[in-house]
Amino acid sequence: MATKLIFLGRLEDLAGRAEDEMSPKAPLDWKGILEWLGDWYSSDLVDAVDGHRVKIAVNGALVADKSGIVVGDGDEIAFLPPVSGG
Repeated sequence: MATKLIFLGRLEDLAGRAEDEMSPKAPLDWKGILEWLGDWYSSDLVDAVDGHRVKIAVNGALVADKSGIVVGDGDEIAFLPPVSGG
């Protein structure tokens, strides 16, 4: 199994794809997630997802504090950029 990553909006553009998977050997905290992203993606994407305007959902639930995130096999993490509408 793996951890599913979902990139929405402009984050999909930065990632070059809407979805990806990571298969860490152990559960990852927020710092570990950012390090993994940095190994595979541009610093622009890493900086964007680490920014205060991007929200994170783990298994469909919004997370209030990114520093408390821990994900492992079978989890899904979605990166939700700010949206504008009209």
